[in-house]
Amino acid sequence: MLEMIKNPRVMTKAQAEVRQVFEGKGNVDETGVHQLKYLKCVIKETLRLYPVIPLLIPRESSCVVNGFEIPAKTRVIVNAWAIGRDPNYWIEPEMFEPERFVNSSVHFMGTNFEFIPFGAGMRICPGILFALQNVELPLAQLLFHFDWKFSWGMKQEDMDMTEKFGVSMKRENDLVLVPGPYHASITIA
Repeated sequence: MLEMIKNPRVMTKAQAEVRQVFEGKGNVDETGVHQLKYLKCVIKETLRLYPVIPLLIPRESSCVVNGFEIPAKTRVIVNAWAIGRDPNYWIEPEMFEPERFVNSSVHFMGTNFEFIPFGAGMRICPGILFALQNVELPLAQLLFHFDWKFSWGMKQEDMDMTEKFGVSMKRENDLVLVPGPYHASITIA
């Protein structure tokens, strides 16, 4: 929500998609979520910039990488936050651009190592699908039912993007938005 409210173009596009898919029903349900291609791109871009766990679970490894031997029982910690912002893989990596995932084969299922918010390999997070369903549907409902604005007198430049670092990442300060009701035209067949 924070990145969409900071980028009104993204918010407008995501809301338009959700409202187009569910306008006739008057409510968002699981049956049409698969049609929300742009919303899925917004979620991917959010996971790229803000992985839930910035440092993946440590692994013990032994292998050879670019001629450098990693001894047995060496603990390796993968920085998913830095990988998602690596300029070798991403054009303008600090920018929030969901369009970079439109018609892209890059996915977070652990096969594209430039985008691993859930890890990869045998230790990939088993809750990926559960997590996505718990983000996609509620986010679609929030976008469908409400028009969002900054709270009382706040402006885009007032947004504090400071994050708390720890085992998981979250914003240091709460996001306070004002929802305005959206009235859908319901078609009864």
